[in-house]
Amino acid sequence: MTHPTTTAMNFTVTIEPSQRSLTVAAGETILAAGIRQGVNLPYGCKDGACGSCKCFKLSGSVTQGPHQSKALSDDEEAQGFVLTCCATPSTDVVLESRQVTSEGAFPIKKMPTRVTSMQKMSDDVMRLVLQLPANEAFQYHAGQYVEFLLRDGVRRSYSMANAPSTLATGGGMELHIRHMPGGKFTDQVFGSMKERDILRIEGPFGSFYLREDSVQPIILLASGTGFAPIKALIEHMQFKGIQRQATLYWGGRRPSDLYMDEWVKAKLTEMPQLRYVPVVSDAQASDSWTGRTGFVHQAVLQDHPDLSGHQVYACGAPIVVESAQRDYRQAGLPNDAFFADSFTSEADKVPLATH
Repeated sequence: MTHPTTTAMNFTVTIEPSQRSLTVAAGETILAAGIRQGVNLPYGCKDGACGSCKCFKLSGSVTQGPHQSKALSDDEEAQGFVLTCCATPSTDVVLESRQVTSEGAFPIKKMPTRVTSMQKMSDDVMRLVLQLPANEAFQYHAGQYVEFLLRDGVRRSYSMANAPSTLATGGGMELHIRHMPGGKFTDQVFGSMKERDILRIEGPFGSFYLREDSVQPIILLASGTGFAPIKALIEHMQFKGIQRQATLYWGGRRPSDLYMDEWVKAKLTEMPQLRYVPVVSDAQASDSWTGRTGFVHQAVLQDHPDLSGHQVYACGAPIVVESAQRDYRQAGLPNDAFFADSFTSEADKVPLATH
């Protein structure tokens, strides 16, 4: 394989097997270059914390920036894996990522939005609906996320909880915000924020969306507000008439954490291909819970000890996503059949390992 000659400290990164290529400037990360040029590399946190952007390096050299060892271990780095969110090439590079497709990315936009609705779904979950500018189309894949641009330059990421097809009804963009006490943004949402407030967002971001070129049955795995992008996927499947068998496993500590349980049950009557398994890990006697108990990712394995013929879409707390990826691989799930969006908080992003 030949590559364009490196000039002016630009490097060419080629992605196999899609044969997409991108030009990376000196000091630029591979992921940043991919986003800039519309090449859909997988990613989540963009901070070296979640490991969603991990790819295998087939050839070339990179400098790997600071990251957490849980995202990329020393052994993995020695084997040739890289995190594109914090890897800068020092030569032309060839990577392997079967998640990269020829599909063009939607344009990333910054825009003001107006809060039109605030609804507490539980003690610590707020359903926020934002009105988008009427004169500017906003396109995204169900499962992607936007970033809120706060006044001091800080950003906070939240997934759209509704499919893009629902925007046509004028209902706005739906987000599910969990209160993290002391959190710069969530304290505002649960404290001073009110309807008609203006918030600035940028997006869409993320490579978590349904791969529609497969007919394999789907496992949808959600913990807590990780249900938000999963809800968008379910709405998208219904809108597109996708008939693949899909089973939602939604886990929480208490039954109240399954804050849209009734919505899911209503969808079951409309989508015969959809199954639902709610799982509670820490039910109290007062909850009168009679359903499945334990860790939600393990409930999947109890029902599906062989995952070799499935695709998994997992979203939620990093510990859930990481455990699922590890254990499902042992149950036969191919690496390229696991799609994840790990909800990393600021606390999850430190400390970083440097190599």
